[in-house]
Amino acid sequence: MSKFDPYEHLNISPNPDGTLTRLTNVPVVPTTLDEDSGVVAVSKDLPLNPEKKTWVRLFRPTKLPSNDNEVARIPIILYFHGGGWFRFQASDPVVHERGTHFASQTPAICVSVNFRLAPEARLPAQYDDAVEALLWIKKQALDPNGEKWLRDYGDFSRTYLYGCSNGANITFNLGLRSLDMDLEPLKIGGLVINQPMFSGIQRTKSELRFAADQLLPLPVLDLMWELALPKGADRNHRYCNPMVDGHHLKLLPRLYRCLVIGYGGDPMIDRQQDFVQMLVLNGVMVEARFDDVGFHGIDLVDPRRSAVVMNMVKEFIWSAPAK
Repeated sequence: MSKFDPYEHLNISPNPDGTLTRLTNVPVVPTTLDEDSGVVAVSKDLPLNPEKKTWVRLFRPTKLPSNDNEVARIPIILYFHGGGWFRFQASDPVVHERGTHFASQTPAICVSVNFRLAPEARLPAQYDDAVEALLWIKKQALDPNGEKWLRDYGDFSRTYLYGCSNGANITFNLGLRSLDMDLEPLKIGGLVINQPMFSGIQRTKSELRFAADQLLPLPVLDLMWELALPKGADRNHRYCNPMVDGHHLKLLPRLYRCLVIGYGGDPMIDRQQDFVQMLVLNGVMVEARFDDVGFHGIDLVDPRRSAVVMNMVKEFIWSAPAK
């Protein structure tokens, strides 16, 4: 009888030095500044922390909204992609497409963060990269010579954090970290937490029900956390299981309004619903959008679901209470 190999399932190979060889060859999507090329959003790459080799991909809609014949300022979305902590870059097709959609359909200035990957960089490295990205946006607001797309078109008082899967985990933890940061003139209008990646030692009913899930069977989810968590930490570490006791719980009553999205076919759906309950019990303004039908990451491969999520995000951002 063959034994299931999560490394083979993910098409990765562990190296003796603790790094991974990623065997999937993913094409790189180039940026474009040519507004006449037919693209709905132009894009460019900018360094974030050269020492850490982190960077951001900026997106701006080619058609900018206007008020009284003057260009209207649009929200800023700080975007953290999924990929189970260990894969994808801001230049990968699925991540680039999502940034393009944010820019053109919300519309918004999208700052897509190319954070460090596990296991080469373990948590909380990704949270640290997220903080640097948020402070980078603040720096552009304060610098007269800062990034023009942000300064000329972005509304720093309407900055939103968006993440899917492990990126949603990053978004939540960045939201907590930002509560005690001086962000002026930035104002965070809310968090979009799309199919957040959480786990724990005790199996949930949905994890057991989808233990042999085609996309994310339990051994694969366990391996992702084994690669991402600090060495020696188990799945009840707060990075993985936010429902455990800890200082982070004291911050929850101050957290921004949240839109949480989930699907019934996701092995992590029970944890996502427990997460929403935790937020609500701590006084957080939460809009929960759970669909019984759908699997983890469905909105990245199904154009109809992608459009539904984009409409949710647009509604969440543009229905925000006036400041």
